[in-house]
Amino acid sequence: MRCPKCSFEDAKVVESRDANDGDAIRRRRECLGCKHRYTTYERIERPNLAIVKKDGERELYDRKKLFAAIHRSVGKFFNTDLEIEQMVSHVEDALYSEGVSEIPSRVVGDLVMAELAKRNEVAYVRFASVYREFRSLNEFEETLKQLRQTS
Repeated sequence: MRCPKCSFEDAKVVESRDANDGDAIRRRRECLGCKHRYTTYERIERPNLAIVKKDGERELYDRKKLFAAIHRSVGKFFNTDLEIEQMVSHVEDALYSEGVSEIPSRVVGDLVMAELAKRNEVAYVRFASVYREFRSLNEFEETLKQLRQTS
């Protein structure tokens, strides 16, 4: 690990602890050259995952893009970005547990919908209206009816 200040190639770990509900390890390091302290995070490296869009186009899975999409569509219904981050982690874990290298975008959307249904009904309906491309009030009412049946 290179020091971000002096680029020295050796550092000692001063402190380690779990970060993000055990998804990562946060390490405080001290450069053995200039004594500068900095933080690094270690995550398990997962294989590349491709998302297959409706039109058949393939795109590499991007955690930041999923977070941004959820935040943009329903972020104001949550108290903090941490709640969205936890939701993204649950969706991501489910995607990787499928054990395949390509996932249809529909599966990602369904997983997000399932997480939203557990957390916030208004956010669920708002996301569903965009994700399912409602064209009529009847489609909207049908989604509300399904949500009430599962609650």
